[in-house]
Parts: sequence; structure tokens; C-alpha cells
Amino acid sequence: MGPARFLHDGADIAYEVSGAGPALLLLHGFPQTRAMWNRIAPQLAARFTVVTADLRGYGDSTAPPDVAAMSFRAMAGDMVALMRHLGFQEFHVAGHDRGARTAHRMALDAPKAVGRLAVLDIVPTHALLTDLTHPVARAYYHWFFLAQPAPFPERMIAADPEAYYVSCLLGFGKAQVSDFDPEALAAYRQAWQRPEVVTAMCNDYRAAIDVDLAHDAKDLDRPLACPTLVLYGADGAMARLADVPGSWAPRLRDMQAAAIPGGHFFPEQSHDDTARALTGFFAAGA
Repeated sequence: MGPARFLHDGADIAYEVSGAGPALLLLHGFPQTRAMWNRIAPQLAARFTVVTADLRGYGDSTAPPDVAAMSFRAMAGDMVALMRHLGFQEFHVAGHDRGARTAHRMALDAPKAVGRLAVLDIVPTHALLTDLTHPVARAYYHWFFLAQPAPFPERMIAADPEAYYVSCLLGFGKAQVSDFDPEALAAYRQAWQRPEVVTAMCNDYRAAIDVDLAHDAKDLDRPLACPTLVLYGADGAMARLADVPGSWAPRLRDMQAAAIPGGHFFPEQSHDDTARALTGFFAAGA
């Protein structure tokens, strides 16, 4: 059986629901799909109604053709509407990578909807782009490669999508292919072969600079009130090159932070540790 579908603002969002209890939305990052939660969602479903969804432009969700439609505000709007469609006016949310940036924007734009928030292995978008150092730029070069005008990055990726996206999975912090769930990898690979998904993922990074940066600049003096958990990979690029908790401290009124073994993709490398950290944090707000 395929995923359920929800149409919002021109995007057909693919999602799945499992478990019972307080609602918890899980959002994936780049270059992944909702399948990144395959080994975590079943553990969380023992305590929560777990919703895993593909962001617009990713996985089985449809890919809008223009840059502005791939902004974090647009992605966040999809997810708030999806959760309301499922009957949840308030819910918890955890996001990794692009999903974490979407979740942060969601908490800013719809604060009454988000009970507790977890952001996994990111520093705030505005901080990353405006306080950029050359070591971070080298490690996260893909931000600027993917943001180049179309169709330059798309054509280069099209030469060998498998090689490019696997290099992303392995290049952001001490991961190897065996760290990833085989079923999840199969889902990622299926999505990478779709040219519209490749373009949408590029547009995600274009929008971060062209759209999201301005949104975040307007909200710098508006810290989130909701309890927030900042998790990051102990061996990842952000842990080595930035002060992850320190970057979040001015933006959060109620923050907890912890390092999890692994690199950027620690939720897949250390899925049990990640599930325990998320369960403890979200159960405290149940």
C-alpha cells in the first residue's frame, strides 16, 4: 500500500500515520525522504501518533516548479495544514536538516500549533548564511552549488545522480553506506532518478538564499517560546566547526541540547539513541 496523500497549495503531500497518543510530526532532510525515520518511527509510535511526511519536492510528494514554492514557509504551511487535516490543532514536531529548518519556520509562523520542537543537526539558517566561515563553506559547499541558477547544477547532477547524492550522504560527517537502512536507501534512490525532484531540491537551496533569509532576518528579535531540543551529531561538520547550542540560544527561550554519536546523519547511524532522546523530550510535554 502506498502513502496517503494530502493536497495543499498546489503540492500533493505524501504521508503515513502510525501509533497512538499525542501527535508527533517527523520531517526529513536533504537528500532524503520520510523513509529516514524507518527505524525511529516505530519506537516513537509506542507513545505517540507519529506522522511522517515527504516535504514538497521530495520523495513521493509533488515538486513545484518555481523557487519561491520551495521556501521553508511554504513547506511549513503544508505541514500545518496536513496536521489540521488529520485533526491535530496542536502537535509536536521533530525535523532533521531541511526538515528542521521547516519545523523552525513552522514554530515561528504558527506558534499555537507547535507544542514541543526538536531540531536535528542544524544551526539557524540566518546564522549559517550570514556568519559563514570558510571551513563551513567548504564542508557545506552544496548550499551554494545547488543554489546556482538553473539548469547548471541540475545538468551536472544528471550525469550521475547516484554518485552525487551518495557523496552527500557520506560527506557531511563520518557516515558510510552501511549506516543507512536499505529500504530507506532504495526510497532515496528512487526519488533521485526523477528530474523534477532534482530541480526541486536545487530550488530548496535557491529559496534558502533568495526567500528564507529575508524571512528569518525579520524574526531575529522573536525567539521561540516552545520547549526546544537541539540535537546534533557529535562527529558531524557542525559540531566540529560551529557552536550548535550557542547558535540557537538567542532564538530559543526554553532550550535543551545534546550530542548524539555520529555525523550529520546521526538519526540513521544512532537511531536507538535518537529515538530515546526524542521520546524523553516529547513525553515530558505529553
